[in-house]
Amino acid sequence: MTDKTHLVDHITGHRRMRRIRRADWTRRLVRENQLTADDLIWPVFVVPGTNIIDPIPAMPGVNRMSVDKLVEAVKEAADLGIPAIATFPNIEMDLRDETGSQVLEANNLINQATAAIKKAVPNIGVITDVALDPFTSHGHDGILRGDDIVNDETVDQVVRAAIMQADAGADIIAPSEMMDGRIGAIRRGLDAAGHQSVGIMSYATKFSSGFYGPYREAISTSGLLKGDKNSYYISPANGTEAMRDAALDVEEGADMLMVKPGLPYLDICWRLKEAFGLPTFAYQVSGEYSQVKAAAMNGWIDGDRVMMETLLCFKRAGCDGILTYFAVDVAKKLAKG
Repeated sequence: MTDKTHLVDHITGHRRMRRIRRADWTRRLVRENQLTADDLIWPVFVVPGTNIIDPIPAMPGVNRMSVDKLVEAVKEAADLGIPAIATFPNIEMDLRDETGSQVLEANNLINQATAAIKKAVPNIGVITDVALDPFTSHGHDGILRGDDIVNDETVDQVVRAAIMQADAGADIIAPSEMMDGRIGAIRRGLDAAGHQSVGIMSYATKFSSGFYGPYREAISTSGLLKGDKNSYYISPANGTEAMRDAALDVEEGADMLMVKPGLPYLDICWRLKEAFGLPTFAYQVSGEYSQVKAAAMNGWIDGDRVMMETLLCFKRAGCDGILTYFAVDVAKKLAKG
């Protein structure tokens, strides 16, 4: 028999990585990570009124919806197998004030949406935020006193808001305002109010990022913000600080951890999952979404392919799920097989 050993066989020691890449069936057989509809959380924007579907210019394909239209959209999401939604309100400007007091109205827009969704689509999870930025006249996530976002007074208020959101039917409270001690305070407040079954998904590592711009347009805070959020969000330069922040949330009773933004912080996703083992999520934020959409609209990338690739990368980085504005499009694509 003629020896057909090639130089490459000697170089690799007869180990060829491409053997398992040659055919579709072998590639499928050894696939390490897989994206399914079960991995998706759909962030949605709600506005006052009825019969409203209001496109957001900076986020092509994403709409603000009145509660009635949101309920219809959530029914579709549930039918596609999406496990949960995360709601964000865009309330009237005349209801916003220095302290975000509207967050403490039991029948405010976010709680109306929760109640309506849970009544119409009880099998989908509802995740709500207690940060004050949709409710303040200055666009900050907490109460502003002079030039300072006051920590403890803000915590007192978000605890009260969390209880009201749980009363309305929220399944998970996801506090994003990054105040010290908020996770433990919310846990104690929920338990004291009899909401032991309501979970907390901590925005454990929320970075002071440039990727939030389109979101701020969506909730109409971009023109309100006074200064920046560097005194309470984490610097993008600091990974170890982010881990310390997350560790405190774990100690205080967080049930799940979130990294925000997503793709620029895949290293943090991996570190959190490895360090704590809690269910770990990433928020593929508005700027990430809009970049993909804009490039695709210009014909610079294959939008669908990049959409799916980015979400799979979150899974590879250890995430159990992803909050993404692509959720419905992805679920439809997955349903087609």
